[in-house]
Amino acid sequence: MFGRRRKRSEDVVENVDRLDDVTSEELPEGEESAPDTADAGRVRLEPGPRPDGPWDASEVREPAEGRVDLGGLFVPGVEGMELRVEVAGDAIVAATVVLRDSAIQLQAFAAPKREGIWSEVREEIAGGITQQGGVVDEVEGPLGWELRAQVPVALPDGTNGVQLVRFVGCDGPRWFLRGVISGQGAVQPQTAGLLEQIFRDTVVVRGESPMAPRDPIVLKLPDDAQMVAEGLQQEEQGSRFAGGVDRLQRGPEITEVR
Repeated sequence: MFGRRRKRSEDVVENVDRLDDVTSEELPEGEESAPDTADAGRVRLEPGPRPDGPWDASEVREPAEGRVDLGGLFVPGVEGMELRVEVAGDAIVAATVVLRDSAIQLQAFAAPKREGIWSEVREEIAGGITQQGGVVDEVEGPLGWELRAQVPVALPDGTNGVQLVRFVGCDGPRWFLRGVISGQGAVQPQTAGLLEQIFRDTVVVRGESPMAPRDPIVLKLPDDAQMVAEGLQQEEQGSRFAGGVDRLQRGPEITEVR
C-alpha cells in the first residue's frame, strides 16, 4: 500500500543550520586538499572496518536477496514493517522503516575517498540541536558512537515538548550512511535491536558518477510500486544530516514487507 501522508509535528526537528556549505568538492584520485585554518587541528581518519555492515554494493553478491531495491539503498525486508520514502523536491532521498512503535530513517550521502565524516557530522548535529535548546549525549552504542538527543518540538496542541532521537552513522567507501532512530527504540534503546540490525544489513550503492561530499544518494521506488497521492507538503529547509525528516516530506509507503 502506498500513499502520501502529512508529517506530524512531533516528527519534525526544526531550525538547524544547514551543513551543506562546510565541505569541499571531492578531488580527483591522487590529489589532496589544503587544510582549512579552522580544520587544521582536526584529525582526518579513514573509514573504519565494517565487519558486520552496513555494506557496500561491491561487498554483497546478491544485494536484492531479502532486501527492497530502492536504487541507492537496498533495505532489509522484515515481516510486518512499513517502508516509507521521504522526498526533497522531486527526488527521493531517504527511506524510513517503521516497526510497531519504533522507526529508523536511512539516508546515504557521498563522502570523500580517504576520510570518514561521521565524527565531524556528530559535532555539527550536536551543535545544531544545542542551539535549539535541546540536550545531546554522545555515547558508544551497539552501532558505534552515536548521539542520543532530546530535541525541542512543537506539539499538536501548540505547546512545546521534546522528542527523543538517536543519530547513528557509518562511514563506507566514498559514502556515509546515517540512521535516525525514533519512537520506543530511542526512548528505550535496548528495544531497538531489530532496527539496529536493519541498519547493519543495509547495502549502499554509491555508483561511479562524480558527486560532491555530502550530496544525498538519490533513491527510487521499487519497480512494482504503485503510488496513491494523499496530499503534498512543501519542502522545508534544514540540515540534511541533523533531523531525520526536517527537510523531507513523506512519500509512498510499502507495508507488510516480508
